[in-house]
Amino acid sequence: MAQNVPITVAKGDGIGPEIMDATLHILKEAGARLDIEEIEIGEKVYLRGNTAGIEKSSIESMLRTKVFLKAPITTPQGGGYKSLNVTTRKMLGLYANVRPCVAYDPYIPTKHPGMDVVIVRENEEDLYAGIEHQQTPDVTQCLKLITRSGCERIVRYAFEYAIRNNRKKVTVFMKDNIMKLTDGLFHKVFDEIAPEYPDIVNEAWIVDIGAAKLADTPGAFDVIVMPNLYGDILSDVAAQIAGSVGLAGSANIGAKYAMFEAIHGSAPRRAGQNLANPSGLLLGAVMMLVHIEQYDIAERVHNAFLRTLEDGIHTYDIAKEGKNPHTTKQVGTKEFGDAIVARVGQEPQRFKPVRYIAVPKQADRAGSVARPLQQRDLVGVDLFFYNPPGDPVGFGQRAEKLNGGGLKLIMVSNRGVKVYPDGLKDTLTCDHWRVRFQSDNANPLVSYQQVIDLMQRANSSGFEIIKTEGLYTFDGKAGFSLSQGQ
Repeated sequence: MAQNVPITVAKGDGIGPEIMDATLHILKEAGARLDIEEIEIGEKVYLRGNTAGIEKSSIESMLRTKVFLKAPITTPQGGGYKSLNVTTRKMLGLYANVRPCVAYDPYIPTKHPGMDVVIVRENEEDLYAGIEHQQTPDVTQCLKLITRSGCERIVRYAFEYAIRNNRKKVTVFMKDNIMKLTDGLFHKVFDEIAPEYPDIVNEAWIVDIGAAKLADTPGAFDVIVMPNLYGDILSDVAAQIAGSVGLAGSANIGAKYAMFEAIHGSAPRRAGQNLANPSGLLLGAVMMLVHIEQYDIAERVHNAFLRTLEDGIHTYDIAKEGKNPHTTKQVGTKEFGDAIVARVGQEPQRFKPVRYIAVPKQADRAGSVARPLQQRDLVGVDLFFYNPPGDPVGFGQRAEKLNGGGLKLIMVSNRGVKVYPDGLKDTLTCDHWRVRFQSDNANPLVSYQQVIDLMQRANSSGFEIIKTEGLYTFDGKAGFSLSQGQ
């Protein structure tokens, strides 16, 4: 007899306990082979003074079981509280977020019958690295970090997912016409890895027109892989246009650990009323069952869920206050769970029955691709100064007096736009100025001592330096962008 698999479970906040109870009831009655360790996370933990929202003992449980089924939580309003989702994903190395967005027409109203799109979202990097600073009274900064190893891992995961789930195409969304280095790297890695999978069609879309196409014609896509921010936004959009965010489950996958959840929040306004739809968490749990290789139970639960929808047994959000013609009976959270349990072992009649098959686990190949070392050369420096807005010509002329020691001012920009020399007088400026210095002779290379001497001259001249960025080339190619207008 197969052994039980230990998992960690958190019932969360708001509607979390209700939908988790319904989900666990269904899993138990379907025969899921689980040993459950329950932990407490979320609002109560936050309000005990723990800014992370999770205790050390709970983290130890997740490290022990390696599988986490989590209901939604409430993060208290106000500063100082870190997102538990982001913390857990990064702490456990859950680099891949997988969100199937499926239309269940005609039982759930949708403008896109037949929609079946999977969003694969990078889960650790991008703007969600969470590195922010207020640099001046007028300017805040968030660093967008994209690594080659992170790109390789998530792009390869998307192609492997397509193979394991009999998908035909993988599409990348990015914005490398503007962010040529960061999003450019994501696109470049996609183009490098795609040929390793000749049986999978690959294509690339700029994220804005791709999002428009996804909203209008989702059937054009199959699996879409994206950096973190775009994936977070567009997976919610895709779930909603499929029918409802409330029905979407989510898997967060790492090399050793995994977390499964609904993509919606804790909905405290609906808490304790036996109204909430448990489908999103349940479908997240189905993804968990596949992950722990209990394929038979995953099939039984998923097919019973589909049959329940077909039979018109719906929670209030699907029933649409009696306006859904396919609703035969509106039920509460518990009763919806009971209806699914009653149909365990049955298969849907209109929907295609779900089949899960055993497939080899893919290896986590992050950083496994050997690359030749690149020649990395310092060719200049950007100094960022705090200075009142206005008078870019006067500021530029002051900054030009810092020339010397083999360095010369190339340009001054403000808010990313070149304002000196030859700037436009109508360009809006703020109190955050970037001044670029590079070599003043035929040799483009710059030494660290030259940069230090330049900073000392700036300090002696009354400039307030708030940040520096070295300008490097890699095998002779610039590793920095030009300013707008440069």
